[in-house]
Amino acid sequence: MAVPETELDRLKARRVTLIYRLDLISQGARLSYEDGTPVDMASEKSRLEDEVTRLDRKITVMGPAAGQA
Repeated sequence: MAVPETELDRLKARRVTLIYRLDLISQGARLSYEDGTPVDMASEKSRLEDEVTRLDRKITVMGPAAGQA
């Protein structure tokens, strides 16, 4: 029987995905929209960094109290 995924688990998984994307950007990845228009990678990097910071705060609030992990 599978263990149900919690909101905290989903947030942590989302954070890992965003960090992976940031790593790809740092390695020179280029993205484009479906119509072929290039994505502004500096803006995308900034957006992802902001989202990771937001998730870090949310995960900290939702996580176990210190000493209970």
